[in-house]
Amino acid sequence: MITEIGITAGDIWHYLDKHESATLDQLAKGTGKPKDLVLMSLGWLAREGHVNLGDEKTGYLARLSLPRN
Repeated sequence: MITEIGITAGDIWHYLDKHESATLDQLAKGTGKPKDLVLMSLGWLAREGHVNLGDEKTGYLARLSLPRN
């Protein structure tokens, strides 16, 4: 399971690098991964400081924390 979370975290990273920001629903659809796996991967990325997450009012909007190239 840890491997799946890590792979999905990479998929999320690439999706956000391309799209700048996304909601949970957009990430699940865009990566083709189940929402529960996307949530675990977002938690991993947030814990490591790689993404910023909004609140429920913004639909859990996620953005990369690091400068984009």
